[in-house]
Amino acid sequence: MKIAILALLAAPAWAQDPLSLKDAVRIALEKHPAMDAAGAQVSAAETRLRQAHSGYLPKLDYSESWQRSNNPVFVFSSLLTQHQFSERNFQVGPLNRPDFLNNFQSQVTLDQMVYDAGQTKTRMRSAELGQDMAGEQRRRTEMDVIARVIRAYNAVILSQDSLNVAQEAVRSAEADLRRADSVREAGMATDADVLSIRVHLASVREQEIRRGNDLEVAKAALNDALGLPLETRHNLTTSLAALPAPAGALEEQVRNAEQNRPELKQMKLSTTLAETQSQAARSSLLPQVSFRVAFEADRQRFVNRGGANWYAGAFLRWNLFNGFADQARIEEANQEIIRAKAQQRQFDSAVRLQVRQAHLNLAAAQERLKVTEATVAEAEENLRIVKNRYENGLTNVTELLRSETALLEARLRRLAAVHDQRLAATDLQLAAGTLSVNSDVLN
Repeated sequence: MKIAILALLAAPAWAQDPLSLKDAVRIALEKHPAMDAAGAQVSAAETRLRQAHSGYLPKLDYSESWQRSNNPVFVFSSLLTQHQFSERNFQVGPLNRPDFLNNFQSQVTLDQMVYDAGQTKTRMRSAELGQDMAGEQRRRTEMDVIARVIRAYNAVILSQDSLNVAQEAVRSAEADLRRADSVREAGMATDADVLSIRVHLASVREQEIRRGNDLEVAKAALNDALGLPLETRHNLTTSLAALPAPAGALEEQVRNAEQNRPELKQMKLSTTLAETQSQAARSSLLPQVSFRVAFEADRQRFVNRGGANWYAGAFLRWNLFNGFADQARIEEANQEIIRAKAQQRQFDSAVRLQVRQAHLNLAAAQERLKVTEATVAEAEENLRIVKNRYENGLTNVTELLRSETALLEARLRRLAAVHDQRLAATDLQLAAGTLSVNSDVLN
């Protein structure tokens, strides 16, 4: 019983372990199903490379068969392979009308491709390109997971800070109500003034409720981004603070994207893959040379009365005509090259646009941050002055409530501006292909 009680008491402490943004990213990279799927894709690409490499190795097969017939040719040839042929088998009667004969055949064959016009080589190259593409896809998934965690983590912090601001507004409105009661008792305010403040208090309490609900939703979304149960609790330690402005110019960010974006590398690899497949299609027009060695044992019974034989041979196969299928396959591969190059040009332009847009969004977020910081300071000073004036009967309750509302909105706008600035910095690194576990946006 004591152990169970201690476990229940310890559970909340364990569930509320401190969690920084960097730690959250590390957890997501270990736990999120998207990373498992990307890792499986890389492993599958590695197995395809091993499959392609098997074209250089010999193929060894074993087969077992049983046949029974009184066909003269079958009986004659089977007796020979079984080493059971005798002089009496030359007699005309048994030769034309033999008895039924069993033939159990065990065969081991070894096939080795000597020359396949480079088809194995092109399959190897295609598999290597597929492996590289899977690696870039995994890196793209990793960056997407990091960006998703950053958004979800900052959304929780924003919701928590917004709730704190709403709670502060509730406390301030409650103080205003007490102050209005005192002013009314002194004969300097009316019941209408007190009622107006009560309405304002109800309004900010409503906001507090909405902010609390937003916080619970944001926490569940964070757990989803981490790949954890939705009800998991965390004590987030990375505050919602503005990041330093990036030093890189737009041209530098575009160069980073051209060098680092996984999607661009995938597009280039896709073009190379199409060219490789075109080479494979052309190689089907060339001859192939292979070598085979076979050992077989033929028996009338499964365990005895038989003989062993072997043979070796070299084979040349040359596809001279197969209904224009090869020509169509070559043309298809050429069109795939054209398509891949067109998509690459299209995506190059789209990436540059993404980088430009993210760069401008970050610049706008920086300016918004400056404006909202100044607005909060002005709203706080204005509310201080209006409160003093109201206590001395120099202004009305409408002006007081307007100042309270202005400060609440200014603080919320500043939180939103900080949040948007951090996300804009994240989006810029994501667009430039430089987002990683060591990025400064995780600080």
